[in-house]
Amino acid sequence: MQSRKILCLTLGNGPSAVEEHLRGQDWEVVSATDLGTARQILGSNHFLVCVLVLNQPAPDLIARIEACLKASKSSEWVGVFPPQSLESPAFRGLILDCFFDYHTHPVDLGYLARTLGHAYGRATLREGHDLQQRCIEHMGMVGQSAAIDLLRSQIKKVAVTNAPVLIGGESGSGKELAAQAIHQCSPRASGPFIAVNCGAISPSLIHSELFGHERGSFTGASTEKRGLIEMANGGTIFLDEIGDLPRELQTNLLRFLQEKTINRVGATRTLQVDARVVAASHVDLAEAVSSGHFREDLFYRLNVLTLAVPALRERKGDVPMLAQHFYRRCTADKKTRVEGFSKQAIAAMMAYDWPGNVRELFNRVQRAVVMTDRRMITPLDLGLTVEEGQSSIGLDTARTIAERDAISITFNRVGRNVTHAARELGISRMTLYRLMEKHGIASGAG
Repeated sequence: MQSRKILCLTLGNGPSAVEEHLRGQDWEVVSATDLGTARQILGSNHFLVCVLVLNQPAPDLIARIEACLKASKSSEWVGVFPPQSLESPAFRGLILDCFFDYHTHPVDLGYLARTLGHAYGRATLREGHDLQQRCIEHMGMVGQSAAIDLLRSQIKKVAVTNAPVLIGGESGSGKELAAQAIHQCSPRASGPFIAVNCGAISPSLIHSELFGHERGSFTGASTEKRGLIEMANGGTIFLDEIGDLPRELQTNLLRFLQEKTINRVGATRTLQVDARVVAASHVDLAEAVSSGHFREDLFYRLNVLTLAVPALRERKGDVPMLAQHFYRRCTADKKTRVEGFSKQAIAAMMAYDWPGNVRELFNRVQRAVVMTDRRMITPLDLGLTVEEGQSSIGLDTARTIAERDAISITFNRVGRNVTHAARELGISRMTLYRLMEKHGIASGAG
């Protein structure tokens, strides 16, 4: 059997039977006999499961024990306590908030070993879930629709090459997020990611901004300056709204794509630059070519690998999850009485066409969180209306929304404590974890 690593923290004088039993059960035991040592060990090691053995009641240590446990949020803790310690309301609260399970002295070592095995199993499941969530968050794209799954799959494919990528999609749909995901999933991830909005730079400055300049090359050029393309050496340059790039600079960009060299303004020598180009545009570049606004040869140089970021109205099923994601972002660093979205708000969001796409959804949620005086965000808070018949969103969708809202509201009410939430909802913790994964709800304390 593979050895499992566990921290055994024993406080107070007493026998070390727990530690000895675990060593005989193929646990790799790391021991500590004081909270300071335990925190040092936790700071430099990763434990899926830990056990606290308290041999005497220690009401004066409750705050320090809680701080130690909360410093290791990724670990599942099991406790072994004197029966009389449970008489303290503060200690009972500590158990409910911070422990997977507990036993009392004299402890049944076989039963304790089974409890630790269950805790280890749940920690393993949670670690896998957290890894999946980190991968999704790493790509920066929230949603489970077929459209967003296809985009993720395409990003993984194009990321491993060095060929230029052309990203299409409406304004606010997430083209820069897609570009960042390509960079982060590529061998260039450790290099710089430089984003440039070609339509936001003055035409008189864009040449110098992109390609840099030498000292004295024009009035005011008192020092030499590296351009944004040069700054992306070893990484990725993202050219957003490339359709707005002046035609004279399109020639310079074409030369860079062909030869991987640039010339600073006023320079007499060329510079080699190793930067991958990812470009995006909300306009149809093929039409821009036909109208003479975009160079045909540059278009074909860029149009090697193409991605299309779907509009939000094309993945309406992701709207509730995105809204919940933005709600968590907006409330992460501050106390708020807002607990989530009302059913009417969800219905209004599902019925709305979102011309501003994901950016508009974020702005509306952010405004609603700040301005609402209600516990649940309403359509009015979002600046949306519910017309007659609009709240009919289908039985399956209504059931899913109700399920997600029940979990979110309960979670917020109990301080995001899984044990408390499962008890209030009348389900097991494992069932609650499955539902949390289904709805993309982040876990809190055990």
